Amino acid sequence: MSDNDPTGGAFDYGLLIVGMALAVLVGWSVWWVVRYLRADAMTRQSIRQAVRVRRTWKRLAQMLKLCATDKMPTALASLANTDGKPFKPRILVPTLKVTHDAYGVIARAGCLPGVGLEQYQKAAPHLADAWRCTRVAVTQDEPGSVVIRGVRLDPLKFPTEHRPTGTVPEKVARWELGVDEYAQPVSVDLRQVPGVTVAGLPGKGKTSLINRLLSDWAPAPWVQFACADGKVSAAYEGDYYAWVQRMFAFVGDDLEEANKLFKRLVDLRRKRSALVLDVLGVKSMWDVDPSEKWPLVVLIVDEAHTYFRDHKGSDPKTKKLAALAAENARLVEDLVKKGRSVGLLVILATQKSTGDAIPTFIRDVCPVGLSFAQKTAEAAVAALGEDIRDWPDANPINLQDPAYVGVASMNHQSQPGFTRIRTPYVPDAWAEEIAQTTNHLTADPADLLPTVNLTKEDPNDDGSMAPVAA
Repeated sequence: MSDNDPTGGAFDYGLLIVGMALAVLVGWSVWWVVRYLRADAMTRQSIRQAVRVRRTWKRLAQMLKLCATDKMPTALASLANTDGKPFKPRILVPTLKVTHDAYGVIARAGCLPGVGLEQYQKAAPHLADAWRCTRVAVTQDEPGSVVIRGVRLDPLKFPTEHRPTGTVPEKVARWELGVDEYAQPVSVDLRQVPGVTVAGLPGKGKTSLINRLLSDWAPAPWVQFACADGKVSAAYEGDYYAWVQRMFAFVGDDLEEANKLFKRLVDLRRKRSALVLDVLGVKSMWDVDPSEKWPLVVLIVDEAHTYFRDHKGSDPKTKKLAALAAENARLVEDLVKKGRSVGLLVILATQKSTGDAIPTFIRDVCPVGLSFAQKTAEAAVAALGEDIRDWPDANPINLQDPAYVGVASMNHQSQPGFTRIRTPYVPDAWAEEIAQTTNHLTADPADLLPTVNLTKEDPNDDGSMAPVAA
């Protein structure tokens, strides 16, 4: 061809385009193969599963009636139809974008007229069979599309570990709990929450759950911790020994010592209630969030029944213990019912959260409740409420298998019913490392308040005195 031949230039340009396209295709193929080879065995299986889901979607959607029939011709089809023949209806198949993880696939599917969230949810069991999944869940996070989560493996049966980052949490009072039965992260917002109850048989994960909260929140200057551990006499005997250095107060199973701690916190609550408007300029701390000068105070009461159970007997010692237990219950009730707006949070853990372990006037005003394995339906109802009877799959009496150590049931804030979550284990060495690097943040919240005098009566305390600024 001559240099002046225009077709030769077009041919060369076409070769360039084809070459670039081939280079992109080869690059993408190499990237995909490398990604596949570097993945672990579980993820490789999920990659193959995702490829199969994409390849079979068009046929499967029509078989499950997840498609729509459009009898209206397009503008182009109308112009092309010069012989007046009837138009052939079009079958519209929703778009599907699929990603994967170690447990299965996550697909985002489009909605069509007559094909929405309800239709996808009805088809979920059939999708699970077709995609070879243990279970499939369909949710909607934005109009016009749904998220289909399919898990090939049960995430609840795989123990996990959590390595604390040692950094301040991005969100204030957000408790990262673990993953649900679809391997999706689960968290609970403890802003404006006065109390949390955690129940479950011994060794099933209660302390480990609280240990993660301590590990994640300890680097934050906006939180201070106190603990009453009812299963030990001294800190070195129990699970919180490493954390004592990050706590402004700790007591064991001595009812008198616990009583002093609860009185100390009630006094803090009363002082804060009197000063919150003057110091923060608002009636509720949560309108401005906790700070280093006005931190969120978290009281952990482990084996709570130690401090509240009714002592039977007529001898002086038993009567004294009974009086202390009754007063402890009254004091903790004060913290739960009146402490929310001034930044007090009570976490109560016990094996069986029936009324004799955690008095109902305390338990029933704690909006967040979790339960690890339980032996009886009575214990499950006490921990999670009567509604758990209507959710047999999530009932904690089904979590007694050793494979479910670390798995709890809870009524989640953002969705109806109950969900099961796998909580991770935080090894003691990692927790101790965080405690040591954050112990300089420990401070007594009472020392951070302005000086106060008890000069005004509080009508809510039956004649007791409430503090006002000096």
